[in-house]
Amino acid sequence: MLLRGAAAACVAPFAGCATRAEAPAPTDPPQLRLLGETVLPHRLQFKNTTVGGLSGIDHDPATGVWVTLSDDKSELNPARFYTLNVDLREGELRVEVLDVITLRAADGQPYPKRSTRGEVVDPEAIRLLPGGRGVLWTSEGDERVDQQPGVRESRLDGSLVREFEIPRHLGFGQRPGTGARDNTTFEGLALTPDARIAWVAMEAALQQDGPVPGVGRPGGPCRFTAFDVASGRAVRQLAYLPDAVRHAPAIPGGFSDNGVSEILMLDADRMLVLERGYSMGVGMSLRLYAIDTRPASDTLAFDRLRPGDYQPAAKRLVADFAQLGLSRLDNTEGMCWGPRLPNGHRTLVVVSDDNFSARQITQFAAFEYLEPT
Repeated sequence: MLLRGAAAACVAPFAGCATRAEAPAPTDPPQLRLLGETVLPHRLQFKNTTVGGLSGIDHDPATGVWVTLSDDKSELNPARFYTLNVDLREGELRVEVLDVITLRAADGQPYPKRSTRGEVVDPEAIRLLPGGRGVLWTSEGDERVDQQPGVRESRLDGSLVREFEIPRHLGFGQRPGTGARDNTTFEGLALTPDARIAWVAMEAALQQDGPVPGVGRPGGPCRFTAFDVASGRAVRQLAYLPDAVRHAPAIPGGFSDNGVSEILMLDADRMLVLERGYSMGVGMSLRLYAIDTRPASDTLAFDRLRPGDYQPAAKRLVADFAQLGLSRLDNTEGMCWGPRLPNGHRTLVVVSDDNFSARQITQFAAFEYLEPT
């Protein structure tokens, strides 16, 4: 989730502003072609809930089911996801909310607000499991109330099935200067095509691994962890280096940021990584990269990542969203594969998290994915 303090100061229209300082400009055309976009009404009311904060999206091609996850920490309404009807055609994208499903804790009750007792969640990413058996979803947790980041499996009715076993070093630290930073934990989630492995991406580096990105300074490594879905245990991990924030905020001392907002598998080994950046007074940036998970070092046993001790995942720019013809760039946090086009090409569908702010939008956009030649 982009920090809410930054969201309140967003300036429209947005312009691309962040990129890795040493990365050359792309010489090849982007691998995405815009098919259509649409924006939901601000604070759309649906079955006594406020639709917004959409930070995850997924589609099951076998059943046609679409889901999108709200990152509401049960502050406006209980933690929830929605089902959608998505009509995608050349030059047109229509999205209709069909139903809302409340996520429930082990006791069968909705997750409570932070101000009350009970298990607090901050939903961020969602993936449908095959066969209609349910969803996997992540929570960033909440350091202020000692709620750790987590990965959960729930049924399609929202009831809890189980929680994954999270490596201790991915949680909030027991000592100053160690562990995850609050609000920058399990932002991305991807399933391999056979649904046997779930990759979970940190938005930013652990404190002991390095800094968050700064102007002209790349961030420390974000850890991407592979979980065996059957056992719910981590089996591998890699390091991914996010871009620097290239442009300084237009407002002296203003907020700026760049981090990983979503991941998506291209196949069993290759992954798309969406980086979302922001500079106050300048606007948003969205850049999509591709990585191959195989050559990168396994960092699962490393308590701390020191330069030279590991090989990070090499990344290749797929597209800069500022070049794709969108009416506006916003806080895009969800990404999934949609239905294939008549020519057999895949479609990529994204959604933005408006942070329930009137200065932002809930934007859906669909692209044709052009495989590199």
